[in-house]
Amino acid sequence: MKRLKDHLKRRLAAMKKGEEGFSLTEIMVAVFIMGLLATVVLINVLPARDSAMVQKAKTDIRSFESALEQYRLDMLDYPENRVGLQALIDEPTNAEQAGRYREGGYLTRGSLPKDPWGNDYQYRYPGENSRVDIFSLGADGRPGGEDLNADIGNWEN
Repeated sequence: MKRLKDHLKRRLAAMKKGEEGFSLTEIMVAVFIMGLLATVVLINVLPARDSAMVQKAKTDIRSFESALEQYRLDMLDYPENRVGLQALIDEPTNAEQAGRYREGGYLTRGSLPKDPWGNDYQYRYPGENSRVDIFSLGADGRPGGEDLNADIGNWEN
């Protein structure tokens, strides 16, 4: 107990003299090290994030393909272009087809997801690259492009 009191007295005395705290140099070194660590983390994490976004788009497209095949089996054809992927969640209005439409639709979510960059997935029937084209326009939201801006479609592996 006496040691603790002595220690506290020394610390209090040191604080009164202005000897407590960090120097500007120590603070600058700490900030530099934190910046260096943040840079290393960003360099390693950002490419993984981009790769994950592309993989999510490919997974969504495969889900759409599966749902469209189920739709085709029930409805005897793929949805028209004007209806597009929305046909997977909205029951048709004409009575002839309505009886064949699967209760609850063809997507488990009950809504159409956006691509990882916040854009709508595209649908084309008949397709230019396969029987039905389902694709994302990539990060830039425009046709074509390279790397993250490249289109991602069901015609790719």
